[in-house]
Order: sequence, then structure tokens, then C-alpha cells
Amino acid sequence: MTQIDLDKEKVLAMAKEMDVEFIRLQFTDILGVLKNVAIPVQQLEKALDGEIMFDGSSIEGFVRIEESDMLLKPDPATFTIFPWRPRSGAVARLICDVYNADGTPFAGCPRLTLKRVLAEAEAMGYAFTVGPEIEFFLFLTDKQGRPTTYTQDRASYFDLAPVDLGENARRDMVLALQEMGFEVKASHHEVAPGQHEIDLIYNDGLRVADQIVTLKYAVRAIAQRHGLHASFMPKPIFGVAGSGMHLHLSLFKDRINVFYDPNSPDGLSDTALFFLGGLLRHVRGFTAITNSLVNSYKRLLSDFEAPRYINWSKQNHSPLIRVTSWPEIGTWLEVRSPDPCCNPYLALAVMLKAGLEGIRQQVLPPPPMKQSSIQLYGAIRTAIESDELPEDLGKALRELSRDELIQEALGPHIYQRFMEAKTIEWNHYRTQIHRWEINEYLNRF
Repeated sequence: MTQIDLDKEKVLAMAKEMDVEFIRLQFTDILGVLKNVAIPVQQLEKALDGEIMFDGSSIEGFVRIEESDMLLKPDPATFTIFPWRPRSGAVARLICDVYNADGTPFAGCPRLTLKRVLAEAEAMGYAFTVGPEIEFFLFLTDKQGRPTTYTQDRASYFDLAPVDLGENARRDMVLALQEMGFEVKASHHEVAPGQHEIDLIYNDGLRVADQIVTLKYAVRAIAQRHGLHASFMPKPIFGVAGSGMHLHLSLFKDRINVFYDPNSPDGLSDTALFFLGGLLRHVRGFTAITNSLVNSYKRLLSDFEAPRYINWSKQNHSPLIRVTSWPEIGTWLEVRSPDPCCNPYLALAVMLKAGLEGIRQQVLPPPPMKQSSIQLYGAIRTAIESDELPEDLGKALRELSRDELIQEALGPHIYQRFMEAKTIEWNHYRTQIHRWEINEYLNRF
């Protein structure tokens, strides 16, 4: 039985068979932070009927105190056991959609937002698939158990133990994810000391967003059991590579990858080029969503293969969008700017919306980049500013405020609440006095 075949009765039977005692009803807030309401298994049937209420006024970007009562409606296909918890009296989880108290869909639910854009794709005859590559750091903790920025190894790309001392932790993470129904494509040490990557096989866009939030939760829980802290922060250490979340996007129609055209010289269909054109046209508008932290832009401004310029290529691994056109299923657009701190439901929604608009408007991309982006960092740039991604969160928010299509993808509620929260975050950051300023100026002036 696959997870997608699960329904209410099967979930109830599995919970009894697996000796489940507690269920965590999970959802994300607008900023992508995973939340949950824990219930005893005796309340599971009520939960599956969508009758569990919670106070939405305490969740970032949800509702005001006078609108606080909200409903959680679990997706039975997301039922799984936490394998790192005891098997006797096990803990399971269900990912939920959020509804208003009157039973109508809540406009601020990120998962329902992605479902709405997926329905647009379906109406055009497309199924949206995604393959994520998720990077993170494993840091040591201090005597009080607080995270540090000290890594437990000095390994680099694809190194093995004993140089890669995080290998055992990463192995346990992969085993746990597989037990939860994930199909892991690969895992390995990344470029920086203490940096790791787990790649998942492509899947339906909604399932992948569910998997991303689950993977982050599982990785942090298992790292803690190894005495480590897992961080998905985009740029936690100066002078080494940051952590990205490359997303491989493709569209299928009748189980055929419509991005591939065997009669095209480069293997790319017109549909793929139009989708690519839409992504490039709107990337400045959706960057605040895919790169949602102040810290995100310190990764994008670095020279460790993180994309900075709005370009694409089939010839190297450094552009914003890398295109592969292997026969049929292996043809995808790899968007390399997002980082793992974004809300994956919103990130996939805005990218899909941009790509679909490119198809509708038949937007052709500019010519592909010939040289690597790394070479461009040291070159004299004469291109106009629009050839670059926003260089900080403030500029990214301004670009979002100008892009009506991306606002439409988010919906008025999420757009307004996201802008409010992130504008406060940006203003708070830029008014602070940072340690660099003290070190640089205090003795000199």
C-alpha cells in the first residue's frame, strides 16, 4: 500500500496495528515554520473528520484574535510514524490543511495556496513534478546544549569517514526518511566542513513540499540524538559555501515529460522554453518568497557557486537556472536560487505560477549564458541592474510589491501578511549595530 492510497479507515487501522498513542497534526505558518497540535489516538477519528479546532490568532500571519477559531483537516496520505520515537506507544503525524470555523478554506493556508496553483496547472493539462536537493550544516553544541557554529569535521565534497564525521548521523537520517516512505536519491557531504546534502527523487509538487518540511524536522530531531545541531540557515559561516535548496522542475501530461522534445536540437520543447521564460521574467518578484531571510542574500552575494545573475545555461553548474535535457524523464529546469528556509508550499506555488504564465504568454528566454557565473563575479559588469537578483531582503520585498502575478499566486491575505512580517524583519535588521561595524569603526573614528 502506498501512502497516496490511504484513506480514513486505513489510517485508523494502521494506527491501531502500529500501537500509536499520539498524533501530531502538522501545518506551517506563512513563514514556513512547522507547527503542530498533538492529540491522543482516541481523537484520531474526530481529527480525520476535520473536527479538531485550534487558536489561529497565535500563529504568525494567520488571523486576529476575534477570528481565532480554525479547523485542521488532515491529508490521510501524509500519515506516517516517527521512526526515531519509541515503537511502543508510537508517535505518528498527519499534515493538515487549515480551514475557517465555517468550513471554508482559509486564505492564509500555504498548503491550500499551492493546491490552488496546482489546480491551475491541472486545468491546462499539466502535472507539476519537483526533485529537491536540500543542503544543511551539522554543528557541535556547547555544554548547555546550545548550538555553535563549530563543525564536527573538516571534510569537503563527497568525502567519506573518518574525514566526514557526520556520516553516521546522515546515515540515520536517510534510514529514517526511507522508513517514512521517502525515496532518497542520494546523500553526501557538501563543499564546506560540516555541510551535507540529501536529494529526493522527483514527485508531485504537493508531496514534495510535504517532504521538505518533514525532512527538515526529521534531520534536526536525529541530529540532536547525535549531540549535533542541524541548521538550514542559508549562510551561517563567512568564507565558506552557503546552503541552498536546488529545485528540479518539470511538467508532465499523460505521464509524458512535456519539457522534452526529441526533434529539438537541444532536446528542449517550446513548452520548456516558455516555462523558463516565465521563471526568468518573474524571478525578481518571487525571490522574497524563495529567499525569505535577511541572511539569504549573504549566500546569493557570495562566490561559492550561488547564483547572483538572472541567466540560464546547459553548459555549466553555476547559472540561476541549469537546464538538463536527457531523454524524456531526465529533462528539467533546475532553479538554484532558493534556500531551505523558505516556505516550500509558497515557493513552489510562485514558481509554478510564473512558469504557467510563461506558457500562456509564450515568453521566450534570453540566449543561454556561455561562460560560468563564477567568472562573471570578477569581470567588469556593464549589464543593467535587472540582470541581477535583488541584493537584499528590502529590495526583494520591493520587487514583490511590483509583481502582480506573484501577488496573485500568493493571494491577498498571504501577500499582505508576508509583506508586513518581512518588512518588520528587514527594518529591525538594518537599524541594528552589528559586530562588524564595531570592529571596523570604533577604534578608527
